[in-house]
Amino acid sequence: MRNSKVKVFYAQKQVLTKNIEHSYSKSPLKPMLLMQNFEKLGISKYLDIDGSFAPFNREDFLITHTPEYIDAVLTGNDIHLRSSNGIPWSAELAETVRYTNASLYNAIRHSIEHPETPCFSPTSGFHHARPSAGSGFCTFAGQVIASVKLYRELGKRGAYFDLDGHFGNSIEDCRDYTPDISIAVPKLFNINPQGRNESYLQNLLFAFDNAEHAILSGEIDYVVWCHGADSHNQDDLGGQVNTFYWVKCAEEFYKWVKSMDAKLALAGRVPLPVTIALFGGYRHDSYESVISLHTKDMVLCLNTLCGQNVSYEAIVVDKYAARKTITAYNKDEKFSRNEKQLLDYMKTLTSDGYYTGYELGKLIKGWKNHSMGKWAKMLVEKGYLEGTRKRGYRIKLG
Repeated sequence: MRNSKVKVFYAQKQVLTKNIEHSYSKSPLKPMLLMQNFEKLGISKYLDIDGSFAPFNREDFLITHTPEYIDAVLTGNDIHLRSSNGIPWSAELAETVRYTNASLYNAIRHSIEHPETPCFSPTSGFHHARPSAGSGFCTFAGQVIASVKLYRELGKRGAYFDLDGHFGNSIEDCRDYTPDISIAVPKLFNINPQGRNESYLQNLLFAFDNAEHAILSGEIDYVVWCHGADSHNQDDLGGQVNTFYWVKCAEEFYKWVKSMDAKLALAGRVPLPVTIALFGGYRHDSYESVISLHTKDMVLCLNTLCGQNVSYEAIVVDKYAARKTITAYNKDEKFSRNEKQLLDYMKTLTSDGYYTGYELGKLIKGWKNHSMGKWAKMLVEKGYLEGTRKRGYRIKLG
């Protein structure tokens, strides 16, 4: 019988607020935004929040990282290494990663020690890190550290269902540097589904079948569900599945966990230890869409595993609607092709007037036969846009 609440390992110190406006990734801020959304929607009453866990120290990171890289992150003494994760370095960043990594470890450990309780670590920034550097907005290889610690301390082995929009390379990249990870997470169980929509779902269902055999045979002791919002096809950096299939993947996972609980009970065993993590999600036009997807995943967990009856539907803003409307607008002969008129119209299609250089190029592709660079430069000079191609453009809304 499952607990009616999800145990959440969340401390304010795992949230990065300083310099986040200069970071492409807003994931370091996501735990706070998600927890605020849970509170607003009344979901927090179904959560048992624990912020008392201790942060990781240098010795924990030494499990799978070089001393030079660890010191660069924690002290900022190497300008290149400290920012190899792609996030602007600050002393606050160095503090937050000690808590995010500890959150994941403590969540998994609690799920093992209290298997009737689903656990949640509202964290990301792990699965691209390598032993000697960060990568792809990931600083330390939290999955590797957590699983190796749990194997060394408890003899437990795990499987990661990594549904981020990008392959989780940290486990694979650390196998030579930290050989114990190949026991702690066997090679077939760093699971990254492939395909699009239906084929992606079928690939995941196949992985469930493989994991079931390993769990029943005692090869795998716990699972971690990492449902990144960047696997959604409207994410800025990812895009394997639409909303229907993104939600369907979560539905199938929690149904599978429930079925595993029943099979384990028949064998006289405890429920399957389950931990949830966040991983990626990037939407400059609507970060609320990222938060909404993660919220839907949590609601499915609460309803399926914890016996709750929470009503919530994911709201994902169509980022391509503006492009489609502009295309129709340009083809409509009743409008003149005047730059100012077009920019005025574009203001109505975005909440903050922001477009990346790539998005803007796609949005007005072929307009007046200008290349993207020349077209944007012209509009910046005329005072309609501000920004650069690298950092993105914002329509002046005044």
